[in-house]
Amino acid sequence: MKLSRCFTALAAAAALTTAFTVQAREYSVSTVLSDAFPWGQAATKWAELVKERSEGRITLRVYDNAQLVAGDQTKEFSAMRSGLIDMAVGSTINWSPQVPELNLFSLPFLMADNADIDAITQGEAGQMVFKAIEKRGVVPLAWGENGFRELSNSKQPIRTPNDLKGMKIRVVGSPLFQDTFSTLGANPTQMSWADAKPALTTGAVDGQENPLSVFDVSRIDQVDQKYLTLWHYMADPLIFAVSPNVWKGFSAEDQALLKQAAYDAGRWEIESSRAAEAQRLASIRSRGVEVTELSADERQAFIDATAPLYQKWEKRIGVELLKAARNAAAAQ
Repeated sequence: MKLSRCFTALAAAAALTTAFTVQAREYSVSTVLSDAFPWGQAATKWAELVKERSEGRITLRVYDNAQLVAGDQTKEFSAMRSGLIDMAVGSTINWSPQVPELNLFSLPFLMADNADIDAITQGEAGQMVFKAIEKRGVVPLAWGENGFRELSNSKQPIRTPNDLKGMKIRVVGSPLFQDTFSTLGANPTQMSWADAKPALTTGAVDGQENPLSVFDVSRIDQVDQKYLTLWHYMADPLIFAVSPNVWKGFSAEDQALLKQAAYDAGRWEIESSRAAEAQRLASIRSRGVEVTELSADERQAFIDATAPLYQKWEKRIGVELLKAARNAAAAQ
Protein backbone atom coordinates (compact mmCIF):
# COMPACT_ATOMS: atom_id res chain seq x y z
CA MET A 1 0.00 0.00 0.00
CA LYS A 2 2.80 2.37 0.92
CA LEU A 3 4.64 1.39 -2.26
CA SER A 4 1.52 2.11 -4.29
CA ARG A 5 1.17 5.55 -2.75
CA CYS A 6 4.83 6.19 -3.49
CA PHE A 7 4.39 5.34 -7.16
CA THR A 8 1.28 7.52 -7.30
CA ALA A 9 3.19 10.47 -5.82
CA LEU A 10 6.07 10.00 -8.25
CA ALA A 11 3.67 9.84 -11.18
CA ALA A 12 1.96 13.03 -10.06
CA ALA A 13 5.32 14.79 -9.71
CA ALA A 14 6.37 13.62 -13.16
CA ALA A 15 3.11 14.86 -14.66
CA LEU A 16 3.57 18.24 -12.98
CA THR A 17 7.14 18.49 -14.27
CA THR A 18 6.00 17.58 -17.78
CA ALA A 19 3.23 20.17 -17.68
CA PHE A 20 5.65 22.85 -16.53
CA THR A 21 8.13 21.91 -19.27
CA VAL A 22 5.42 22.17 -21.91
CA GLN A 23 4.31 25.57 -20.65
CA ALA A 24 7.80 27.03 -20.29
CA ARG A 25 8.94 28.74 -23.49
CA GLU A 26 12.01 30.58 -24.70
CA TYR A 27 11.66 33.54 -27.05
CA SER A 28 14.29 35.40 -29.07
CA VAL A 29 14.89 39.11 -28.49
CA SER A 30 16.92 40.99 -31.08
CA THR A 31 19.00 44.04 -30.23
CA VAL A 32 21.78 45.85 -32.06
CA LEU A 33 24.11 46.60 -29.14
CA SER A 34 25.30 44.38 -26.30
CA ASP A 35 24.69 45.03 -22.62
CA ALA A 36 27.91 47.03 -22.50
CA PHE A 37 25.61 49.79 -23.79
CA PRO A 38 22.30 51.13 -22.40
CA TRP A 39 20.49 49.71 -25.45
CA GLY A 40 21.58 46.15 -24.67
CA GLN A 41 20.96 46.71 -20.97
CA ALA A 42 17.33 47.55 -21.76
CA ALA A 43 16.84 44.17 -23.44
CA THR A 44 18.64 42.33 -20.62
CA LYS A 45 16.53 44.06 -17.98
CA TRP A 46 13.35 43.13 -19.85
CA ALA A 47 14.44 39.49 -19.94
CA GLU A 48 15.24 39.52 -16.22
CA LEU A 49 11.89 41.04 -15.24
CA VAL A 50 9.89 38.65 -17.43
CA LYS A 51 11.67 35.58 -16.08
CA GLU A 52 11.22 36.75 -12.50
CA ARG A 53 7.57 37.72 -12.82
CA SER A 54 6.58 34.61 -14.80
CA GLU A 55 8.49 32.42 -12.32
CA GLY A 56 10.53 31.02 -15.16
CA ARG A 57 7.63 30.11 -17.47
CA ILE A 58 8.70 32.73 -20.02
CA THR A 59 12.35 33.13 -20.93
CA LEU A 60 13.61 35.86 -23.23
CA ARG A 61 16.98 35.12 -24.80
CA VAL A 62 18.75 38.25 -26.01
CA TYR A 63 20.70 38.11 -29.28
CA ASP A 64 22.82 41.25 -29.66
CA ASN A 65 24.77 42.71 -32.58
CA ALA A 66 21.75 42.11 -34.85
CA GLN A 67 22.97 38.53 -35.24
CA LEU A 68 19.47 37.23 -36.01
CA VAL A 69 19.49 39.30 -39.22
CA ALA A 70 23.13 38.67 -40.14
CA GLY A 71 24.15 42.11 -38.88
CA ASP A 72 21.73 44.05 -41.09
CA GLN A 73 19.80 46.00 -38.47
CA THR A 74 17.45 47.56 -41.03
CA LYS A 75 15.93 44.09 -41.60
CA GLU A 76 15.05 43.58 -37.93
CA PHE A 77 11.51 44.96 -38.18
CA SER A 78 10.61 42.84 -41.21
CA ALA A 79 12.04 39.73 -39.56
CA MET A 80 9.93 40.34 -36.46
CA ARG A 81 6.82 41.02 -38.52
CA SER A 82 7.26 37.72 -40.39
CA GLY A 83 7.98 35.77 -37.20
CA LEU A 84 11.66 35.04 -37.78
CA ILE A 85 12.34 37.09 -34.64
CA ASP A 86 10.00 36.83 -31.65
CA MET A 87 10.71 40.18 -30.01
CA ALA A 88 13.09 43.12 -30.24
CA VAL A 89 14.28 46.26 -28.55
CA GLY A 90 14.79 48.29 -31.68
CA SER A 91 15.74 51.71 -32.96
CA THR A 92 13.37 54.19 -34.55
CA ILE A 93 16.13 54.84 -37.10
CA ASN A 94 16.55 51.19 -38.07
CA TRP A 95 12.81 50.58 -38.34
CA SER A 96 12.03 53.76 -40.30
CA PRO A 97 12.37 52.08 -43.75
CA GLN A 98 9.31 49.97 -42.89
CA VAL A 99 7.53 52.58 -40.72
CA PRO A 100 7.97 56.04 -42.31
CA GLU A 101 6.40 57.75 -39.30
CA LEU A 102 9.49 56.82 -37.26
CA ASN A 103 11.46 59.36 -39.29
CA LEU A 104 9.83 61.88 -36.97
CA PHE A 105 12.63 61.34 -34.46
CA SER A 106 15.32 61.77 -37.12
CA LEU A 107 14.14 65.25 -38.09
CA PRO A 108 17.00 67.60 -37.19
CA PHE A 109 16.52 69.75 -34.10
CA LEU A 110 12.92 68.74 -33.42
CA MET A 111 13.80 67.97 -29.79
CA ALA A 112 15.97 70.24 -27.70
CA ASP A 113 16.22 68.20 -24.51
CA ASN A 114 14.98 65.17 -22.57
CA ALA A 115 11.76 66.95 -21.62
CA ASP A 116 10.90 67.24 -25.32
CA ILE A 117 11.58 63.53 -25.89
CA ASP A 118 9.33 62.57 -22.99
CA ALA A 119 6.56 64.93 -24.06
CA ILE A 120 6.54 63.45 -27.57
CA THR A 121 6.88 59.76 -26.75
CA GLN A 122 4.51 59.79 -23.77
CA GLY A 123 1.81 61.93 -25.36
CA GLU A 124 -0.46 61.97 -28.39
CA ALA A 125 2.42 61.80 -30.86
CA GLY A 126 3.81 58.69 -29.18
CA GLN A 127 0.39 57.02 -29.39
CA MET A 128 0.18 57.87 -33.08
CA VAL A 129 3.60 56.33 -33.66
CA PHE A 130 2.58 53.12 -31.87
CA LYS A 131 -0.56 52.92 -34.04
CA ALA A 132 1.61 53.28 -37.14
CA ILE A 133 3.82 50.40 -35.96
CA GLU A 134 0.76 48.23 -35.28
CA LYS A 135 -0.55 49.06 -38.76
CA ARG A 136 2.73 47.75 -40.22
CA GLY A 137 2.30 44.41 -38.43
CA VAL A 138 4.29 44.57 -35.18
CA VAL A 139 3.03 44.99 -31.60
CA PRO A 140 4.78 47.89 -29.75
CA LEU A 141 4.86 47.71 -25.96
CA ALA A 142 7.02 50.45 -24.46
CA TRP A 143 9.69 53.10 -25.04
CA GLY A 144 13.39 53.03 -24.25
CA GLU A 145 16.14 55.41 -25.28
CA ASN A 146 19.41 55.47 -27.20
CA GLY A 147 20.04 59.15 -26.48
CA PHE A 148 20.86 62.30 -28.40
CA ARG A 149 23.33 61.82 -31.22
CA GLU A 150 26.40 64.04 -31.16
CA LEU A 151 28.97 64.76 -33.88
CA SER A 152 32.67 63.88 -33.89
CA ASN A 153 35.45 64.25 -36.44
CA SER A 154 39.21 64.12 -36.93
CA LYS A 155 39.70 67.53 -38.56
CA GLN A 156 38.56 70.50 -36.48
CA PRO A 157 36.04 71.81 -33.95
CA ILE A 158 32.59 72.25 -35.52
CA ARG A 159 30.65 75.33 -34.46
CA THR A 160 28.94 76.41 -37.69
CA PRO A 161 27.44 74.71 -40.74
CA ASN A 162 30.40 76.00 -42.75
CA ASP A 163 32.72 73.89 -40.62
CA LEU A 164 31.07 70.79 -42.08
CA LYS A 165 31.59 71.76 -45.73
CA GLY A 166 33.04 68.84 -47.68
CA MET A 167 33.59 66.72 -44.59
CA LYS A 168 32.98 62.98 -45.06
CA ILE A 169 30.59 61.86 -42.32
CA ARG A 170 29.59 58.25 -41.73
CA VAL A 171 25.79 57.95 -41.41
CA VAL A 172 23.32 55.11 -40.93
CA GLY A 173 21.19 53.82 -43.80
CA SER A 174 18.49 56.48 -43.68
CA PRO A 175 17.58 58.87 -46.54
CA LEU A 176 16.78 61.56 -43.97
CA PHE A 177 20.32 61.35 -42.56
CA GLN A 178 21.65 61.69 -46.09
CA ASP A 179 19.48 64.75 -46.65
CA THR A 180 20.46 66.36 -43.34
CA PHE A 181 24.19 66.19 -43.86
CA SER A 182 23.99 67.04 -47.57
CA THR A 183 21.96 70.14 -46.65
CA LEU A 184 24.72 71.14 -44.23
CA GLY A 185 27.32 70.83 -46.99
CA ALA A 186 28.91 67.61 -45.75
CA ASN A 187 29.49 64.44 -47.74
CA PRO A 188 27.39 61.76 -45.97
CA THR A 189 28.69 58.24 -46.41
CA GLN A 190 26.36 55.37 -45.56
CA MET A 191 27.95 52.30 -43.96
CA SER A 192 27.37 49.78 -41.20
CA TRP A 193 28.99 50.33 -37.83
CA ALA A 194 31.20 47.28 -38.45
CA ASP A 195 32.65 49.10 -41.46
CA ALA A 196 32.68 52.52 -39.84
CA LYS A 197 35.50 52.04 -37.33
CA PRO A 198 38.00 50.80 -39.94
CA ALA A 199 36.96 53.67 -42.22
CA LEU A 200 37.55 56.18 -39.42
CA THR A 201 40.94 54.59 -38.68
CA THR A 202 42.14 54.89 -42.28
CA GLY A 203 40.63 58.33 -42.85
CA ALA A 204 38.21 57.07 -45.50
CA VAL A 205 35.64 59.09 -43.55
CA ASP A 206 36.34 62.11 -41.37
CA GLY A 207 33.60 61.84 -38.77
CA GLN A 208 30.51 60.16 -37.41
CA GLU A 209 27.47 60.83 -35.23
CA ASN A 210 26.35 58.69 -32.29
CA PRO A 211 25.14 58.95 -28.70
CA LEU A 212 27.76 59.64 -26.03
CA SER A 213 27.34 56.10 -24.70
CA VAL A 214 28.48 54.66 -28.03
CA PHE A 215 31.37 57.13 -28.33
CA ASP A 216 32.50 56.31 -24.80
CA VAL A 217 32.11 52.52 -24.67
CA SER A 218 33.37 51.97 -28.22
CA ARG A 219 36.35 54.27 -27.57
CA ILE A 220 35.78 56.19 -30.78
CA ASP A 221 38.51 58.58 -29.66
CA GLN A 222 40.95 55.77 -30.50
CA VAL A 223 40.09 56.01 -34.20
CA ASP A 224 41.28 59.59 -34.56
CA GLN A 225 38.04 61.27 -33.45
CA LYS A 226 39.65 64.18 -31.61
CA TYR A 227 36.79 66.68 -31.83
CA LEU A 228 33.29 66.23 -30.42
CA THR A 229 30.42 68.71 -30.85
CA LEU A 230 27.42 68.52 -28.53
CA TRP A 231 24.68 69.70 -30.84
CA HIS A 232 21.75 67.45 -29.81
CA TYR A 233 20.52 67.41 -33.39
CA MET A 234 18.31 64.34 -32.96
CA ALA A 235 17.47 61.60 -30.48
CA ASP A 236 16.77 57.92 -31.06
CA PRO A 237 14.04 56.43 -28.85
CA LEU A 238 14.04 52.64 -28.58
CA ILE A 239 10.92 50.51 -28.85
CA PHE A 240 10.13 47.22 -27.11
CA ALA A 241 8.04 45.16 -29.51
CA VAL A 242 6.70 41.67 -30.23
CA SER A 243 5.91 39.69 -33.37
CA PRO A 244 2.10 39.56 -33.82
CA ASN A 245 1.89 35.75 -34.03
CA VAL A 246 3.91 35.38 -30.85
CA TRP A 247 1.80 38.01 -29.12
CA LYS A 248 -1.43 36.19 -30.00
CA GLY A 249 -0.04 33.03 -28.39
CA PHE A 250 0.12 34.62 -24.94
CA SER A 251 -2.79 34.71 -22.53
CA ALA A 252 -4.17 38.13 -21.59
CA GLU A 253 -2.38 37.82 -18.25
CA ASP A 254 0.98 37.09 -19.87
CA GLN A 255 0.48 39.88 -22.38
CA ALA A 256 -0.01 42.26 -19.47
CA LEU A 257 3.08 40.83 -17.76
CA LEU A 258 5.27 41.30 -20.86
CA LYS A 259 3.99 44.84 -21.46
CA GLN A 260 4.48 45.97 -17.86
CA ALA A 261 7.96 44.41 -17.76
CA ALA A 262 8.86 46.24 -20.99
CA TYR A 263 7.58 49.52 -19.56
CA ASP A 264 9.52 49.03 -16.32
CA ALA A 265 12.69 48.02 -18.17
CA GLY A 266 12.36 51.04 -20.43
CA ARG A 267 11.92 53.49 -17.56
CA TRP A 268 14.86 51.92 -15.73
CA GLU A 269 17.09 52.15 -18.81
CA ILE A 270 16.11 55.74 -19.62
CA GLU A 271 16.77 56.94 -16.07
CA SER A 272 20.07 55.10 -15.66
CA SER A 273 21.32 56.17 -19.09
CA ARG A 274 20.54 59.84 -18.50
CA ALA A 275 22.12 59.71 -15.04
CA ALA A 276 25.37 58.45 -16.58
CA GLU A 277 25.71 61.18 -19.23
CA ALA A 278 27.83 63.57 -17.15
CA GLN A 279 30.24 60.80 -16.19
CA ARG A 280 30.51 59.66 -19.82
CA LEU A 281 31.32 63.18 -20.95
CA ALA A 282 33.94 63.60 -18.22
CA SER A 283 35.54 60.32 -19.27
CA ILE A 284 35.64 61.40 -22.92
CA ARG A 285 37.23 64.73 -22.00
CA SER A 286 39.80 62.99 -19.80
CA ARG A 287 41.03 61.07 -22.85
CA GLY A 288 41.98 64.29 -24.62
CA VAL A 289 38.93 64.80 -26.82
CA GLU A 290 38.16 68.49 -27.45
CA VAL A 291 34.47 68.97 -26.66
CA THR A 292 32.56 71.87 -28.22
CA GLU A 293 29.28 72.96 -26.64
CA LEU A 294 27.24 75.19 -28.93
CA SER A 295 25.77 78.46 -27.75
CA ALA A 296 22.08 79.12 -28.40
CA ASP A 297 22.97 81.30 -31.41
CA GLU A 298 25.35 78.70 -32.83
CA ARG A 299 22.75 75.96 -32.53
CA GLN A 300 20.16 78.23 -34.14
CA ALA A 301 22.37 78.52 -37.23
CA PHE A 302 22.15 74.73 -37.68
CA ILE A 303 18.40 74.83 -37.07
CA ASP A 304 17.96 77.49 -39.75
CA ALA A 305 20.17 75.62 -42.21
CA THR A 306 18.16 72.39 -41.92
CA ALA A 307 14.68 73.96 -41.73
CA PRO A 308 13.88 73.26 -45.44
CA LEU A 309 13.97 69.52 -44.72
CA TYR A 310 10.68 69.77 -42.82
CA GLN A 311 8.75 70.76 -45.91
CA LYS A 312 10.25 67.83 -47.84
CA TRP A 313 9.63 65.23 -45.13
CA GLU A 314 6.41 66.22 -43.39
CA LYS A 315 4.15 64.40 -45.87
CA ARG A 316 6.18 61.18 -45.58
CA ILE A 317 6.10 61.35 -41.80
CA GLY A 318 2.54 62.65 -41.52
CA VAL A 319 1.42 66.25 -41.19
CA GLU A 320 -0.77 65.55 -38.15
CA LEU A 321 1.94 63.51 -36.42
CA LEU A 322 4.51 66.26 -36.89
CA LYS A 323 2.02 68.84 -35.64
CA ALA A 324 1.33 66.75 -32.50
CA ALA A 325 5.06 66.36 -31.85
CA ARG A 326 5.75 70.06 -32.29
CA ASN A 327 2.87 71.00 -30.01
CA ALA A 328 4.14 68.61 -27.34
CA ALA A 329 7.65 70.06 -27.47
CA ALA A 330 6.38 73.64 -27.50
CA ALA A 331 4.32 73.01 -24.37
CA GLN A 332 7.45 72.32 -22.30
